[in-house]
Amino acid sequence: MARLRRDHFIDLRPLTTSPPFARMWIGSTLAGLGGQLTLVAIMLHMYELTTSTFAVSMIAVAGLVPMIFAGLYGGMLADAFDRRRVALIAATVTFTSTTLLMALTWTGTASVAWLYVLAVVNSAANSVVMAARSAIVPRLIPAELLPAASALGGITSGIMVSVGPAAAGLLVAFTGYGWTYTIDVIMMSALFLGLWTLPPITPEGEIVRPGLRSLADGWRFLRRAGNIRLQYILDITAMTFGQPIALFPAIGALLLGGGAITTGILTAAFAVGAFFSSLFSGPVGRYRWHGRGIERAIIVYGAAIVAFGGVLALAALGVFAPAVVGETSANIALLLLAALTLAIAGGADNVSAIYRSTMMQAAVPDTMRGRLQGVFIVVVAGGPRVGALYAGVLSTFTALWFPPLLGGFVIIALVALLVRLNPRFRAYDAAHPEP
Repeated sequence: MARLRRDHFIDLRPLTTSPPFARMWIGSTLAGLGGQLTLVAIMLHMYELTTSTFAVSMIAVAGLVPMIFAGLYGGMLADAFDRRRVALIAATVTFTSTTLLMALTWTGTASVAWLYVLAVVNSAANSVVMAARSAIVPRLIPAELLPAASALGGITSGIMVSVGPAAAGLLVAFTGYGWTYTIDVIMMSALFLGLWTLPPITPEGEIVRPGLRSLADGWRFLRRAGNIRLQYILDITAMTFGQPIALFPAIGALLLGGGAITTGILTAAFAVGAFFSSLFSGPVGRYRWHGRGIERAIIVYGAAIVAFGGVLALAALGVFAPAVVGETSANIALLLLAALTLAIAGGADNVSAIYRSTMMQAAVPDTMRGRLQGVFIVVVAGGPRVGALYAGVLSTFTALWFPPLLGGFVIIALVALLVRLNPRFRAYDAAHPEP
């Protein structure tokens, strides 16, 4: 029985087997936690300046094109140069832009335009960091530990997005935006420690300089890699129709009440689910049929988003509502129920991410890994931005509860159809990875 319980917990061997991986993981976790403080604070800051959900959603949308370019170009850089150096340079850009945001806020000169510009710079630079760092991981640990490393990434995401947004909501509510950005600057320093102590990691195989030829080579490979291509499409589907984070400030102000604290709780709920699904990821790491795992996880995700929309519809009808719902008074019962549905969604999304990341790192050759990781980062980070536009625009013309309710059903239907049309994806075997 004790062995059974141990087998259900996360596999920590990547941390004990590879000290460089352990240092990078710790640095990335601390820096990511600080980054989440800034992400939520910028959303709240924008809503305070504009009182517009559409303006909040445009933070994500404005950074979409630069982030796509940076992710693709960053992937090409990671396939042509020392991946450690590429990540360090991009991390320096992120650090500088966050420091400027902190200074503008403390001096009272932060504006809507500055929030947009610095959010765009941060998202672009982070895309390069993530592309290079993800391409580094398979060079630091054995192939059989890649699922465990991906699950540790879920722990990182869980800590980042559970503690970070909740802390951001509290910090903004009780200390203001300046201290929130300052803490991010301090925590981001840990990222340099994790990257600086890595050995040089140059790509293996043929080196192709960044440019049209490199991009074309990556595109030709992706056209042949049906399994990788479909996992991109499935993730974009889930994030486009099932990512309601841009609605959270308005939900906290108008629907569930609680203001910034509610925004933090709802954002954190995703990560709480991710954290616990990684903590008990032993069986996930041993499951060989990663295509089926992705399909089932995303369908569960869609169902959870439908449930979240249903909870918001109940709030709109006044179910369990206190006499006054506002910044200082919340509908506690429905807030807890909404957080539960988002936690289920976060856990399902993390299971999908474990399988998708492992498939990327195991099935793609090292010489292509940076470019494909760049595309992977664009998909992972770009999908929610398109989703922010979908949710922001649709809620403007309908109601806050309608985008997630409709989107969840769309996810379930599209994923079931796409996987049924691609039987090779359902048959993907981690013991014999094929892109």
